[in-house]
Amino acid sequence: MCGIVGIVGKSPVAGRLVDALTRLEYRGYDSAGVATLNKGRLERRRAEGKLFNLQKKLADEPLDGTIGIAHTRWATHGVPNETNAHPHFVEGVAVVHNGIIENFSELKEELAAAGAQFATQTDTEVVAHLLAKYRRDGLGRREAMHAMLRRVTGAYALAVLFEDDPSTIMAARSGPPLAIGYGRGETYLGSDAIALSPFTNEITYLIDGDWAVIGSEGVAIFDIDGNRVSRPRQITQAAAYLIDKGNHRHFMEKEVYEQPEVISHALGHYVDFASHTVKIETGAIDFANVSSLAISACGTAFLAGSVGKYWFERYARLPVEIDVASEFRYREMPLSPSQAALFISQSGETADTLASLRYCKDNGLKIGAVVNATESTIAREADAIFPILAGPEIGVASTKAFTCQLAVLASLAIGAGRARGTLDAADEKELVRHLTEMPRIMSQVLNLIQPQMESLARDLSKCKDVLYIGRGTSYPLAMEGALKLKEISYIHAEGYAAGELKHGPIALIDENMPVIVIAPHDRFFEKTVSNMQEVAARGGRIIFITDGKGAAASKLPTMATIVLPVVDEIISPMIFSLPIQLLAYHTAVFMGTDVDQPRNLAKSVTVE
Repeated sequence: MCGIVGIVGKSPVAGRLVDALTRLEYRGYDSAGVATLNKGRLERRRAEGKLFNLQKKLADEPLDGTIGIAHTRWATHGVPNETNAHPHFVEGVAVVHNGIIENFSELKEELAAAGAQFATQTDTEVVAHLLAKYRRDGLGRREAMHAMLRRVTGAYALAVLFEDDPSTIMAARSGPPLAIGYGRGETYLGSDAIALSPFTNEITYLIDGDWAVIGSEGVAIFDIDGNRVSRPRQITQAAAYLIDKGNHRHFMEKEVYEQPEVISHALGHYVDFASHTVKIETGAIDFANVSSLAISACGTAFLAGSVGKYWFERYARLPVEIDVASEFRYREMPLSPSQAALFISQSGETADTLASLRYCKDNGLKIGAVVNATESTIAREADAIFPILAGPEIGVASTKAFTCQLAVLASLAIGAGRARGTLDAADEKELVRHLTEMPRIMSQVLNLIQPQMESLARDLSKCKDVLYIGRGTSYPLAMEGALKLKEISYIHAEGYAAGELKHGPIALIDENMPVIVIAPHDRFFEKTVSNMQEVAARGGRIIFITDGKGAAASKLPTMATIVLPVVDEIISPMIFSLPIQLLAYHTAVFMGTDVDQPRNLAKSVTVE
């Protein structure tokens, strides 16, 4: 969601704060703002829209001061405009906030009845008003901070400046992540380590319920009861990553083309390329003795888990229950300690996924985390961490994180199959051999299909509605293709199981409706071709994504046929994800939308 950064420094901080915000812009880009404390006076600059609007304002109206906080917003309460942009000021208090204050209406009514005047539509403003009230009541800064935290409920990461304190920032965390960084005579605060990477690689992560007083000479951390606590410092690798587009037009395009490389890194962690065997450390999860597996995630990560369900059930004969985390957390699903659970999240901070994890943990299940951020909350609360090693993914529409999640899930399914005796050594070698071929094949495919995808996208950009269909693991891919297209091009698209076409969606098909059929020549191919015939009979415009065998076997007329190499079923989801990613990307480019930062979406969803 929103991004927070703060610096207690020795030199002017405004420029560095905005530079750090550029690394957090993927978290929110409806508006941005920065506040500093200079000569005993709080000052701020705010701007609606993208971060460059704030940068332009600061160029015209610079801010001095060696201590400050900054924020990039993804709106939850109140329209995205400059008035609602953070930081919020109330009577010498400056606040930035990521999350949702769930009881803000109640608090706002109480404060307004006591005479408070609200200037914004945001939930965050009640935090500033509460702090100002407690200061008027005679409480010190720390006491006011603690009293405020005892009143608010919901998910929040907070950074606070007091006008009468030129040396400290106060911070608090309940849900969204917040990290403290340590430098030479300076201290930093950020929503993640990437924001702090230009300044330091020494990080402390606050845990839920923590609040902190951050000064240049030291940090004091307290729990929700006000007790002084200690949290470990660790060295983060975030500073090693260079986050730029290189020679690509957009981060999404760059990340699509990074997939062969990052898949190699991911596989290198899970398989032995020489012996063609898996080398997975499953930690506390004993797949040999697990009765069933629960998988939960959100968005694209859920669709990766849906593919993983096929693999675990086929190769490990392990029953899998899967649901989107926002439903899973409220289903009151009966669970047993004999089960295990996997939670998939690129950021490792997804609020619904984290809540589902805690539900399973409370029921005695061993927890596995398939995450990109190994220092995240989901990773820290899991019994076993399975990193996807995709590197920072800046484009909101997930590409390389999705295929790395698939690669890790495929490796885990093979490992589970060996542990459970459903795969023998020869089966393992054959499946791993296919995995090891995947980076090379992905490179070939990306070079092969680029011109065709760009040409086809020109036609697709003129459409209002698109259907995607597939069977087996191609069914979740159909949903992922539809999700990618609507995320970044804003074309209405839906993904269906091909066999469900005649149970409703076929009513939509006419000569204006493109139907994208994902159909490798696998054990489902003939059935999928039958569904294609139903589309063709009604004049639908078929875009056929298949392989060489499939193209030779089908004689149906198509709007376009994308021919990929013939590959084994275990790697076909990763290979066949490439054309649907590029098709969505080029369609969005032709339509002129903001590819990397589509409207209303944020990369890391840390509120419910």
